[in-house]
Amino acid sequence: MTKKSVYRLQGLTCANCAAKFEKNIENIETVTDAKVNFGAAKVSIQGEVSVQQLEEAGAFDNIKVYPETEEPVHQATSLFKKRENISALLGFIILLIGLLLQFYFGANSPIVIGTFILSIVVGGYSLFITGFKNLVRFYFDMKTLMTIAIIGAALIGEWIEGAIVVLLFALSEALESYSVDKARQSIQSLINIAPKEASIKRGNNIIQLHVKEIVIGDIMVIKPGEKIAMDGEVLNGQTSVNQAAITGESIPVHKSIGDEVYAGTLNEEGFLEVRVTKLVEDTTLAKIIHLVEDAQAEKAPAQHFVDQFAKYYTPAIMILALLVAIFPPLFFAAEWSHWIYLGLATLVVGCPCALIISTPVAIVTAIGNAARHGVLIKGGVHLEETGRIETIAFDKTGTLTAGKPEVTDIIPLSSINTKEILNIATAIETYSQHPLASAIIREAKRKGIHPDKARDFQSITGKGAKAVINNEPYFIGNKTLFSDNFSASEIPFEQIESLQKDGKTVMLLGTDNKLLAIIAAQDKVRKTSRKAIKQLKELGIKHTIMLTGDNQTTANAIAEEVGINNVKASLLPEDKLSFIKKAQQEHSRVAMVGDGINDAPALANATVGIAMGGAGTDAALETADITLMKDDLTKLPYTILLSRKALKIIKQNISFAFALKIIALLLVIPGWLTLWIAIIADVGATLLVVLNAMRLMNNMTYGKRNGVSALSD
Repeated sequence: MTKKSVYRLQGLTCANCAAKFEKNIENIETVTDAKVNFGAAKVSIQGEVSVQQLEEAGAFDNIKVYPETEEPVHQATSLFKKRENISALLGFIILLIGLLLQFYFGANSPIVIGTFILSIVVGGYSLFITGFKNLVRFYFDMKTLMTIAIIGAALIGEWIEGAIVVLLFALSEALESYSVDKARQSIQSLINIAPKEASIKRGNNIIQLHVKEIVIGDIMVIKPGEKIAMDGEVLNGQTSVNQAAITGESIPVHKSIGDEVYAGTLNEEGFLEVRVTKLVEDTTLAKIIHLVEDAQAEKAPAQHFVDQFAKYYTPAIMILALLVAIFPPLFFAAEWSHWIYLGLATLVVGCPCALIISTPVAIVTAIGNAARHGVLIKGGVHLEETGRIETIAFDKTGTLTAGKPEVTDIIPLSSINTKEILNIATAIETYSQHPLASAIIREAKRKGIHPDKARDFQSITGKGAKAVINNEPYFIGNKTLFSDNFSASEIPFEQIESLQKDGKTVMLLGTDNKLLAIIAAQDKVRKTSRKAIKQLKELGIKHTIMLTGDNQTTANAIAEEVGINNVKASLLPEDKLSFIKKAQQEHSRVAMVGDGINDAPALANATVGIAMGGAGTDAALETADITLMKDDLTKLPYTILLSRKALKIIKQNISFAFALKIIALLLVIPGWLTLWIAIIADVGATLLVVLNAMRLMNNMTYGKRNGVSALSD
């Protein structure tokens, strides 16, 4: 099997550079495949390769490479401390001196021309080195085109414009680099959340260990005010823990013995001893980071369009620039120097940098912001699709409700007493994973009942379960399970319906020839469910539907409480899947919201699968397209609004990039296009799209502005 390695990158400046770096790596003989993630500044490689080889492949952009597990040696350099920015500043000072000398000696003075040449060389040294290398290899990126344009300007004696072009290009590079670094900070902030060391109790000693040295079973000692370094289970103590880093919820959560805690969360007040349950690379926080980084590598539909368009756009611009330069002089006896100059300007203005970066920078920023708010979006395609959703289907148990039902009624139907009923029911349900089974087990524990051993347990999908206890077969489940063996007169429908009207779920207990008891349980509706449904309707979501395996009466009671009108009850898992497929035919884009486990088929087949409560649930993180880390449905309207805002910004960015370039290119017709206008158009377009995308970095909250649902900064 081919070895896979992942490395972090420093110095990766642009999307074009990422593509070139990826191609250079793939040209290494021992490498079979390479994928550069520009947003996360990472590269995944299939094959044998050294760090030195990778840095040689990225030498054109001074890319530094570090194994994923290592801490970078070099920290991010300040905007005003980067060598190329210092050179640009010196070039600018020399340019100002040249402009002053021009007043005294005239534009054609050798001293003035020499000063402008010095400004070009000092300010554009790194540009020219890369540009010449690319030119030799017939690789045409922005630096190549700029080098050609400046050489052309020099040949026709446009020294001032050449110097100004170098300065403006350096300014655009510096600002673009700064903006991209800011967009990446959302990931870096996640990486830096968890401490690198923890206090570990081994024997009678407490020692400081790096998280990589900590193993499962180690006991962490966490003092008040300290961050928790690893996922684990509380062994001793109680406290309030701020889990905002994981769930996006700032209200502290009470933790006591047996509760789970997560790496990167803050112990606010108590002293804790925590048994480590996961290695550092397997913590919930580590999985979140990997998911966010992988999401940023996945291209959205808009980005695919832009990439495909750029393949044809760039050659077309080069042909257009050549035609502008030679066509008028050849066929209309126009002045060669003037039209060569216009051709060079066309080449510069036509560079697709702004167009290429318009989509990924918005996607990266939006996904990073969502992660900070406790919402994991697994890729640009899911981000885009979420904003277009018009129909949302909800699972009931664990989604609209808390997922922790409690036994409310135990009604004997024979001479059997309550204790015996709980004994039999618990013996069967011990082997079940259903939430109702957990409710019965909790009730038995509360009453101090230790059930008999059951054997030959069998789950009956969508109906219940059976097992053998003391050589007697027993059944527990819904009325459908018993209707095959009992006449209608033997099943207490009136009692069942009365309980169901109160929103309770009813189970029957019996043998193959005798009904023993009715057991009712109730699962409370989440506090946020009704508010979330209301917000979704305000957003224009046309259809909200409840899908549940529970009976129709109970489902209707819950639906009425949360504000859902369309209810599909008594569904098996395959029925939910069939409904999602049918809904997609009717409504095109359908989202499914579930718990990430029981609803896996429906989640996987929906346009967007959304899992609830991903914190601590590996299945939820792996199954769904979007995971709400906290059991809070109000994060769903927020996510939809964020998606719509991101889509709006992407459309704006593409429009900005096109509009500025078209306006600049139209200036060719009257011959008004100059090199400095060309570079300003290109720089302006790049900066506009980057700065516009950075609006998605703001801390946004859902609300209503002038009666309209919106995200406010």
